[in-house]
Amino acid sequence: MLVLKDRNVFVTGAAGFVGPHLARALVSRGVREVHGYGLGGPVSAPEIARWTEAQLSDDAALRAAIAAAQPAAIVHLAGQSSAARSFEAPEETFRANVAGTWSLLEAAREAAPDARVLIVGTSEVYGPCAPGTRLAEDAPFRPVSPYALSKAAADQLAASFGTSFGLDVVRARPFGHTGPGQTPRFVIPGWAEQVARIERGELEPVLRVGNLEVTRDLSDVRDIVEGYCALLERGNRGGVYNLCRGEGVKLTDVLAALVAASRVPVKVEVDPARLRPADVPYLVGDPSRAMADCGWSTRLPIERTMADVLEEWRAKGNARA
Repeated sequence: MLVLKDRNVFVTGAAGFVGPHLARALVSRGVREVHGYGLGGPVSAPEIARWTEAQLSDDAALRAAIAAAQPAAIVHLAGQSSAARSFEAPEETFRANVAGTWSLLEAAREAAPDARVLIVGTSEVYGPCAPGTRLAEDAPFRPVSPYALSKAAADQLAASFGTSFGLDVVRARPFGHTGPGQTPRFVIPGWAEQVARIERGELEPVLRVGNLEVTRDLSDVRDIVEGYCALLERGNRGGVYNLCRGEGVKLTDVLAALVAASRVPVKVEVDPARLRPADVPYLVGDPSRAMADCGWSTRLPIERTMADVLEEWRAKGNARA
């Protein structure tokens, strides 16, 4: 078991959606300092004690930042995280997700060879599964987007660094997650932003959506970062873990709950511009391994998540007004 209390943790991409949530979870466990690395600065994460503004491709800066942190653990969140964008910018996606992971692993091997390294991947590496089934970690990879393919390559790269160089690598494959702080480029906050703007009269009462005929295993980001902490503390060296609820929800049902929470009537229309060139109709995971090895499971109901995201976008609009 890795003890995080009174020790440092180094987090790449800490200024993104997940980073501030993770920093809060780490500090609540008694971590001495969270060292962030990436672009954009930790504007909304006062829990990040030290920040290095640099690209992952800046090998010297990355090695120096890790060496200065003297971390007990490293969490790799940085990368291009949008499957939709990956169709528009596949080369950028591969540079960020594959070359970026390589740079991080090399820097960890040189500057902190004894640190536990958590490589955060994605459930999208699995591709579609048969309705009614749950994917375990030994399921084959069948990526359908440049994003998923890049994360599959990064996942296997991380595994090879563990076996070839003896790094203490753990791989996480989180399924879909959302919550406060996520950009509206993603589905749930994108819908919530539209509803909030419709309520304020800034948009016509039409909610524009993409493909709703999909089923996802959807969790709250605050549960997922608890999973990352659990993997740091209790995950098996060389292990790979799904982090998910273990049950599917149809996007039509998620949307219906959001529309029902609207303070004004809303009509729903499919916007062809929001459709992906390829999509996964059904994707549900099996979290049994994380539950057995680490005692982790999701706790927040999706209704709470949806309410918090909608209230966030209402508050943002009121603040601008």
